[in-house]
Amino acid sequence: MATQHYTHTEDYVKNFYEKIGITKPQELNFQTIAEQLGIYVFYWSDASQALFTGNKGFILLNESLTSQQQWQEFCHELAHVLFHAGNQSKIPPSFREYQEAKANTFMSHAAIPTFMLDRLSIYDFDFMTVYEVQKLFNVEYEFALERLQHYLTQHKLYAKLEYPNRFSKE
Repeated sequence: MATQHYTHTEDYVKNFYEKIGITKPQELNFQTIAEQLGIYVFYWSDASQALFTGNKGFILLNESLTSQQQWQEFCHELAHVLFHAGNQSKIPPSFREYQEAKANTFMSHAAIPTFMLDRLSIYDFDFMTVYEVQKLFNVEYEFALERLQHYLTQHKLYAKLEYPNRFSKE
């Protein structure tokens, strides 16, 4: 069996979820995660965002989003709560863009964790595969498609290069 090579973000997400007892896609639930971390989640009519008061984190989710969009946005805002501090309106634009890019990367891995994908038999990103991942992880179709494209490129292609006969049809 090939040695699994995880990025820092993938390792962090795996360890983070395992520490709070989340090991299966069915257990991915932002209310549970927020409760485990002492983060308060509220719904409102504006854009989703994370706020900090003292040592308390708050995630405000747009109430008009679908459950899939709320899950994705929760994961994005969770990155801000876990890794960022301060008011984004008071930092240089380039640093704000950096924080947003990091939060988007975290969102992708937190919403559909690599260690959970590794347990599935995924070898392509055809319509049915993407659809099944979309349903299993409660994300939008396009989100699942982008995540699977990245996953297959990074993990399956790497394994194929490391062990070239592993995927041969012979």
